[in-house]
Parts: sequence; C-alpha cells; structure tokens
Amino acid sequence: MSTTTGTTGLTDPRPVYARAAEQAAALVRTVRTEQLGLPTPCPEFDVRTLLSHVVAGTRRVAVVGEGGDGLALSRFAEDVTDDGWGAAFDEARARAVKAWEADDRMTAAVRAPWGEVPGRAALSGYVMEVVTHTWDLAEALGDRTGLDPELGAFALEAARLTLPDSRPRDAATPFAARHEVPEDADVYTRLAAWTGRDPISRA
Repeated sequence: MSTTTGTTGLTDPRPVYARAAEQAAALVRTVRTEQLGLPTPCPEFDVRTLLSHVVAGTRRVAVVGEGGDGLALSRFAEDVTDDGWGAAFDEARARAVKAWEADDRMTAAVRAPWGEVPGRAALSGYVMEVVTHTWDLAEALGDRTGLDPELGAFALEAARLTLPDSRPRDAATPFAARHEVPEDADVYTRLAAWTGRDPISRA
C-alpha cells in the first residue's frame, strides 16, 4: 500500500486516498432508495444524511487540494436527489483525486478541521474520514465483510495521530470520546471505537 516506508507520516497518502474513495464508491453504489432512512452508527445520521455528509466532505477534500478553503463549505450536499448519490460521489472523488496529484500539495500548508497542517497530514486525515464513514455505511446496510483491512489500518493510524485519546465533541473535534474494545478486535472495530462509535453494542 505504501509508496515509501514508515508510518502514515512518511507514506504518500494519495494512492491510499484513491483506494479508500473507490471502496466507499463501490458501497455507495449498492444503496437502494428504500435503505436511505436506515439508522447509522452516527446517531444524528440516517443513510441519506450520511451520504450527504460524505459527498460534501469529499467536495471539501477537493477544494482543500486545489488550495481553497474547504471549511467554508457546507457539511452536507443539499443538491443531490435520492437516485443521484452514486454519481455525485463519483464526481466528487474524481475531482478530489485530481486536486492532490501535484507533489507540492504534500508539503503545502492547508487548513483542515483540526488546524493548519501539511497537505500530506491533511489527506491522511481525510483517508481516516472516508474509511470511517464507509464503515458507518456498511454497518447501516448490515454487511461489512468486504472492507479492506489495509485501509482500516491506515485510517486507524491516522486517527491516532489526528485525534487525541480523549477529546470534547465540538466544532473543532467532531468526534465523541473513544470507546474501549478488546485488544484483539479487528481493525475496523478499533477504528470505529477510536472515532467515537460504539461497535461492541452493535455487534
């Protein structure tokens, strides 16, 4: 998976982000209209709201990669119809992948929700976001057997670097406090718990 050796901080996150976005896209394409009202592990999101958030977040990734202020964008995509989530996400992820192609984007300072960081760190954080929300969607749909464990491992490392072990839920850190899970839990269970989900109670 890595294009260099070492941890997330030394790995080029661009191919990882592309893989993570494709994993998400494959799952989004399976969503049926009658599933849009299903609950998700995020209490405030049903599937429709989660998809709206994921599309908007991916548009933010693109704007940040293009050098703009992604934080000025809405957290939700309000221009997508119920039959258009797959196409909207595909368009956003293609734009996002293209926006980060240039090598200088990896070292340029960008504004992420958790502060001003080098592009490499920001995109690693966005891997965490899309992989975690892919787990959310898989849980809502009732099947996460196809999730890539390598992407889960990268996202978990990024989460541990980006999110403090204990944090308030506010605009700056929109994740609840982490949950405890067994040390031998699979990587997606550990990722979900670190980002404030309660995967054990859902098991």
